Amino acid sequence: MPKMKTKSGAKKRFKMTASGKVKAGVTGKRHGMIKRTTKQIRQNRGTDVMESADAKIVKKYMPYNR
Repeated sequence: MPKMKTKSGAKKRFKMTASGKVKAGVTGKRHGMIKRTTKQIRQNRGTDVMESADAKIVKKYMPYNR
């Protein structure tokens, strides 16, 4: 059986935690920052753990990263 391929877009955008959850950058920070409050900008720094329904899709893209 050949090896499964990892989606290269997914491996650049997501990381896995030790417990198997998916970490991703926080959304809503690309443009339109003038509309956002300072509190929103501050709270959206760094990464965030994805919801389980979205994480399930990402895990399909990265079969060997579990």
